[in-house]
Amino acid sequence: MHRRKAPYRSRPKNRRSPGTARLRPGADSRLKKVFSGIGVPKKKPFTPDEYQLRALEAVRRDDCLVTAPTGSGKTWIAEQVIAGRLAAGERCWYASPLKALSNAKYREFSALFGPARVGILTGDRKENPDAPVIVGTTEILRNQLYDAMHQGLDLSTDFVILDEAHYIGEEDRGVVWEETMIYLPARVPLLLLSATIGNAGQIAGWLSSIRERNCVVVEETRRPVPLHPLFLHPSGTLLPLTTGSEAAKKPKLHKKVRTFLNSKKEVTLARGNQLPPFGEILGVLRRYHLLPALFFLKSRADCDRAIELCQDNRIQDEERRQLLSRRIDELLSVSPHVAHHRHRRPLELLAVGSHHSGQLPAWKLVLESLMTEGLLDAVFATSTVAAGVNFPARTAVLLNSDRFNGREFVPLTATEFHQMTGRAGRRGMDRIGFMVAIPGRFMDLHHLARMISAPATDVDSQIRINFSMVLNLLLSHAPEEIEDLLAKSFATYRTRKKGSGPAQAPRPLWNDFLRHLRFLKETGFVDGSNMLTEDGRWASQLRVDQPVLIAEGLRTGVLPRTDPALLAGIIGAFVHEREADDRIEKAKVPKKLLTAFLRVKRELRPCAHLMIERGFEVRPLFLRPAVTLFSWAAGHPWDQVVQLSEIEEGNLAMLVLRTADNLRHIRSLDWVFPEAAAAAGAAIDMLLRDPVITE
Repeated sequence: MHRRKAPYRSRPKNRRSPGTARLRPGADSRLKKVFSGIGVPKKKPFTPDEYQLRALEAVRRDDCLVTAPTGSGKTWIAEQVIAGRLAAGERCWYASPLKALSNAKYREFSALFGPARVGILTGDRKENPDAPVIVGTTEILRNQLYDAMHQGLDLSTDFVILDEAHYIGEEDRGVVWEETMIYLPARVPLLLLSATIGNAGQIAGWLSSIRERNCVVVEETRRPVPLHPLFLHPSGTLLPLTTGSEAAKKPKLHKKVRTFLNSKKEVTLARGNQLPPFGEILGVLRRYHLLPALFFLKSRADCDRAIELCQDNRIQDEERRQLLSRRIDELLSVSPHVAHHRHRRPLELLAVGSHHSGQLPAWKLVLESLMTEGLLDAVFATSTVAAGVNFPARTAVLLNSDRFNGREFVPLTATEFHQMTGRAGRRGMDRIGFMVAIPGRFMDLHHLARMISAPATDVDSQIRINFSMVLNLLLSHAPEEIEDLLAKSFATYRTRKKGSGPAQAPRPLWNDFLRHLRFLKETGFVDGSNMLTEDGRWASQLRVDQPVLIAEGLRTGVLPRTDPALLAGIIGAFVHEREADDRIEKAKVPKKLLTAFLRVKRELRPCAHLMIERGFEVRPLFLRPAVTLFSWAAGHPWDQVVQLSEIEEGNLAMLVLRTADNLRHIRSLDWVFPEAAAAAGAAIDMLLRDPVITE
């Protein structure tokens, strides 16, 4: 496979590459029988799948890990469990990795069980927190476990459901899932819902060993809707991608696809870095009833450019166009800013949209709603949408066999491939789903064929030590007890399974804990007897990315305490993770903000230098995000703030939301820093307004 280090750029608004012929829709004769199976299955009473019933039986006695393909009905299991627990007068916690997914489940469960019985806790939202069913992010559940251990109380729930449990292997956030599983009291049964993973049995064995209750694996490998892989020849003809069925052990590329690959004559849909003619591709898919389609593209910019290439896809049915227009009006009525989105016109006229993390949450929700309701022909998205967002389509279209992981392009794993193609074929709406591979510079068709039948990828432990973890564990545990907790990690279990010997925390993990502990002693957050000092106790409540530096800013008084907008700007600089261009016109930087920013950098420099000397990472503070957050909190118009930030508005909204999250932790310290807590509370109110959040 051709490997690449950074995204290539496409030239905008070119309708097709020079020298390429217009597509002529066609299909190989072997596909006639396949296409005859397209259609909507007959309506019939819902009958649970056998694996769903096995899962319900398992959770009556044991913990249960359910692994099943995307869209196969795992949520139904959770709904049945919650209904049963509610009937018994018990309480449930449903945790998910994404705020958007938590919001969606909150709406679903409120409609199903009644709004009075469902609450939500995501940081951004806190509604009905005493309800018997709580939906929230896994970080909130983990923080509640920290508090329960510190206060010597039991977690106020009788059952926990961890959705998207394969996130335990996610590099940045997997530690939160692992901590949650370790700290959860054994009396609280656990249901884990996951995409298919290769080492489900190993995870269940680990949970059984640390929770003293059996964990049963319920595995379903069969898709609810069969998938048929296709190849779009640059001429416009659809071909079978492989020979044999989806279940074939080693599917091989179809003869005509191999002929295309081996041809010395270059035939392509797009030359160089150009995008293919998506409007014509939609015409081919429409000709064979393969819409709606979800296109996975390599970058946000390509997703936006793709809709410019769909002018051929104008809605011909006036009744359908008016229905779509009315529904868009309804969905956009909650946000005056999003109502004027630059992509609204193509959405209404072409029934296509672009969905990626650079867009505002409110706009993404509009697209998700329209696609779920079957009103769109296509959505162009990055691969990140494959996990956690319900985007039902008949066809998934792949243009690349690799994905950008934040550092480099790497080949798709089997799990990533199946999550992407899992969106193809809507249960109850399709008898068959399709994956269409588009040839291009970064499409390895041999790799894609291997992924069709490849076993699911194993997930590994991502547990790591950080200052927030150490501070919170020291609230309720002595170091030797913490060593026992670390010995319960999935990393320890895997290490022990590879060798032999007693269950001890892996030395690197334990040594890293001791390194953090020594630094906290050196800076006065822990005393000589390994107990938290007064500063350590309140600092433990700063469950943020940089708790030590923010705590140092609070106890030295260098953080603004009486000016909410100023505090928002400074905290925004702590939250911002990426390099920022700090070449900014002096006229755009308020004098009081510059003074406060330089003072914070100067006063915190000794602590930051000490952290670096002791081997800890310290992110630099940039002025531009501070100016951006200050300006938004001060009431400047959104478009002006976006321009000032020099980042996409979806990224800006995320920066605002994460800054508000950090400010919430400062707001909770009113018993130590009442002025700063009051300023933090006021800053949150100033930050969270349209279009960052909508009703």
